[in-house]
Amino acid sequence: MNKFASIAGTVLLSMLLVACGSNPPVPDEVDSSISGAVVNPVTIDGIDDGTLIDPDSIAGRAPKERVIFFDFNKSEIRPEYLDIITQHGRYLAQNPTGRARLEGHTDERGTREYNIALGESRAKTIARMLQLQGVSSAQLRSVSYGEELPVDPAHNEAAWDKNRRVNIIYEVEAQN
Repeated sequence: MNKFASIAGTVLLSMLLVACGSNPPVPDEVDSSISGAVVNPVTIDGIDDGTLIDPDSIAGRAPKERVIFFDFNKSEIRPEYLDIITQHGRYLAQNPTGRARLEGHTDERGTREYNIALGESRAKTIARMLQLQGVSSAQLRSVSYGEELPVDPAHNEAAWDKNRRVNIIYEVEAQN
């Protein structure tokens, strides 16, 4: 019985390690013909795709400062960013149809897993601050890119300072 339990435990542990180490591929686009999914096109500010954001839209009227920077290994909000977050909270609370994606980023130091968790913690910290100001959780989406999308790819303190951030991205339905 002990030999069977030992083998079963080893197999189970191996399966868990394999599952933790794998990353499913992320599709670039969702094909709506597959499984009958409905795809709502979204235009995201912050990406220079040549699309102009309507200045009268939710995204166009939102506060312009949309990047919150963090200290090394921290997810606490620095005091100089409290006013910016307050402006976004007030704006989203007054515009319940507005949606924002909070993108957490880190510098390259640390393991991939640690950086994904830290980026998520940073995004969720901003989300909690916004919700305390009356923003609905349905208006917010948090995502972590960890170290994967650096603003500055250099390997020095100046670059790392720029990469430790949360981007507040307003989403709007694309005009057809």
